Amino acid sequence: MYYPPSPPYRQAERSSQRILTVTGIGTISATPTIVKIQLGVVTKGEELTKTQQENAQVMNAVIQSLVQMGIPSENIQTVDYYIYPQYDYVDGKQEFKGYQVTHMISVTIEDLEETGAVIDTAVKNGANRVANIQFTIKEPQDLYAEALREALNNCLIKAQTMADTLNLNLDPTPIKVIERVQESPSTYQTLAKSEAVAGVSTKIEPGQLEIIARVEAQFQYFSS
Repeated sequence: MYYPPSPPYRQAERSSQRILTVTGIGTISATPTIVKIQLGVVTKGEELTKTQQENAQVMNAVIQSLVQMGIPSENIQTVDYYIYPQYDYVDGKQEFKGYQVTHMISVTIEDLEETGAVIDTAVKNGANRVANIQFTIKEPQDLYAEALREALNNCLIKAQTMADTLNLNLDPTPIKVIERVQESPSTYQTLAKSEAVAGVSTKIEPGQLEIIARVEAQFQYFSS
């Protein structure tokens, strides 16, 4: 008696039943090597041109003070500049009050011990806004490669555990690996405004960063 071959979809179904798919995670802890801080100058006034000029003068003083500290000029970059009209509401009516001009810069610091001094210096010279403090690693490639190896080993351990539990023979060489791309490692802190203007030395602790790699791997297995 002749038996026709199984339809392709049934062959694919049987094949998919012999594949294990697992997700592996690798984590490496590291000390930050650089920090980025956003500093700003906010000015308010009735005349726009005068308010802009005042803002520019203060920001120039802030930047010059940082350069004199030894911060390279290429490590100082404008990240935001905006002008908002200000209004008051009197008896339900909108009355023009003036303008608010905000200029934000990002400062990259390569000596983490200078972080507090940079903030204090900027505030003393007119900065009145301190935003995100971002600790990161300048060249994280080698550390990420180590985390990636750990993630792949984690995949193999998971797949082998499943196979052993189910009494299966596992091919330890994955037939497919997908890297789940991660963003660059970083950690943020927010500095309260009262800390920056209280006249005391600002102390910033960088802590530790976690570099995480995630991969998805498929392994083929055979019945014992």
